[in-house]
Amino acid sequence: MRGLTEAASLAVPLIVNFGSPFRIGLGKAPTLADSYGSFAAGLFAGPIIMDSDGAAACIQINFTPLGGRLFFGLPMSELADRMVTVDDLADRGISQFARRLADLNSWEARLDLAEHFVGMRLGRASPANPAIHWAFCQLMRKGGDVRIGTLAEKLDWSRRRLVASFREEIGLAPKSVSRIIRFNAAQALAARGTAAGWADIAAACGYADQAHLTREFSLLAGCPPTAWRMDA
Repeated sequence: MRGLTEAASLAVPLIVNFGSPFRIGLGKAPTLADSYGSFAAGLFAGPIIMDSDGAAACIQINFTPLGGRLFFGLPMSELADRMVTVDDLADRGISQFARRLADLNSWEARLDLAEHFVGMRLGRASPANPAIHWAFCQLMRKGGDVRIGTLAEKLDWSRRRLVASFREEIGLAPKSVSRIIRFNAAQALAARGTAAGWADIAAACGYADQAHLTREFSLLAGCPPTAWRMDA
């Protein structure tokens, strides 16, 4: 696997790897120093480029940012813009989970264990910050088309407090999350295979114009929309 590019998304993954390490670059081609076995990653507002010299064999569990906050028990700001190995998470439960998965001989048993472990961790987790939960859901519900000042006003918070708390809990600032939400909506609309042109998709997803959409694709997917559509 060489040069596999994943566009920005709101997934917070935990990857337990049983095969060759992955080399992962955030917004750039990875080097030998960018090698990871089992790891977690937070949000990143840009493309992720992956290489591997061997066969991939792993389990990947994707959380929402809110779900990641509950599962890992960490502010998502500690995972944003980076990969953290399972060992560096310093979480005994997750380390033991990764070892138990590796010891199992069947994928069915691994998936059963993963489902049980994730459910157990989420069931025991402390509740998310209700204000940030609400603000994140507002952004999702409205396709990212919400003014940060409006959210702050409804919470009776200062804009600065909202941005700082949101970044701590979710991993990125509200504006960056809104960009990814809008971008993912454009991806989904384009992937439907309809006759809609990029100008129509830009208008439907809240971009100022097609040029704005093209710039965002270049920043978040690493290529213009037409190239992304050919690779999708």
